[in-house]
Amino acid sequence: MTTRERFHAVAGFRPFDRLPVLEWAGWWNQTLDRWHGEGLPATLTDRYEICRHFGLDIYRQDWFSVLRPGCPQPASHGAGIITSAADYDRVRPFLFPDRPVDPARWEAWAAEQRRGDVVLWFSVDGFFWFPRRLLGIERHLFAFYDQPELMHRINADLATWILKVIEQVCAICTPDFMTFGEDMSYNRGPMLSKELFDAFMRPYYDRVIPALRRHGVLPIIDSDGDIAAAAPWFAEAGLGGVLPLERQAGVDIGALRRQQPEMVFIGHFDKMTMDKGEDAMRREFERLLPVAAQGGFLIGCDHQTPPGVSYRDYQTYLKLFRDYAERAGALSRRLRAAPVR
Repeated sequence: MTTRERFHAVAGFRPFDRLPVLEWAGWWNQTLDRWHGEGLPATLTDRYEICRHFGLDIYRQDWFSVLRPGCPQPASHGAGIITSAADYDRVRPFLFPDRPVDPARWEAWAAEQRRGDVVLWFSVDGFFWFPRRLLGIERHLFAFYDQPELMHRINADLATWILKVIEQVCAICTPDFMTFGEDMSYNRGPMLSKELFDAFMRPYYDRVIPALRRHGVLPIIDSDGDIAAAAPWFAEAGLGGVLPLERQAGVDIGALRRQQPEMVFIGHFDKMTMDKGEDAMRREFERLLPVAAQGGFLIGCDHQTPPGVSYRDYQTYLKLFRDYAERAGALSRRLRAAPVR
């Protein structure tokens, strides 16, 4: 199978030769700094060249920025850049670029995709994430109650812009999947209720998801933390998957698969095992293997590889990953060849 064929076989719950061996999020700068002192060639700084160095499947991502050049910046992490509708009017000219998609980049990527050499995906800010960027963490949570009109206005504008992104990208090629950045959960679940989701987020997903589905693009939600409680909300809105399924937040892939048998999942390998030795990493792969063999689950680090992981640790991780990727493929074929009783 080609890289692209393999992705679609796994995501489509069909037999596959092996799991993709991938890094969906790249690596921390501190991690690469360490590895450059431990054997990673110093000339390798590009994400995809590093993927090739490690023999990983290439998954090219473009995160389209909602901000134009010159947009005001927050004073600190978690702070916003607006407090009111008047502020939104003031910064609105610095938002929603007319031509967010770089045609030359995507045409080059599309040629690779046609050969089957890469999987292409793009990301946009979601309907929880983007208002929070504008308002700041604390004000955003109050705004669901204190500034509902502003929240709806922001998300209506965002939905219109995302529809423009979709049309520009899909005029060049069909991305294999895309993600909405939301980060709306910590380790105790989502930071808003189902009622608030339905009121403030669902209407805008209802505008955007049909366009993605019409073009054949798989929509996936990207949220850190324990997203299990919110996964059904997104499934009802037509989204087809979730990443990164952080183990430290309490996510359980077996329970999530039983809850959402048709969703595609990416990630979930507990990054906290990666500096604990081969046996710990092997146990983690054994935990994930039964669900991976069923299809619809692409194993990957459940977030970026932390700097506590040495270059040698990572090479051990990849050795085991390749072994279990092959095992999952063999199991997937056996499961589908087994007679129905």
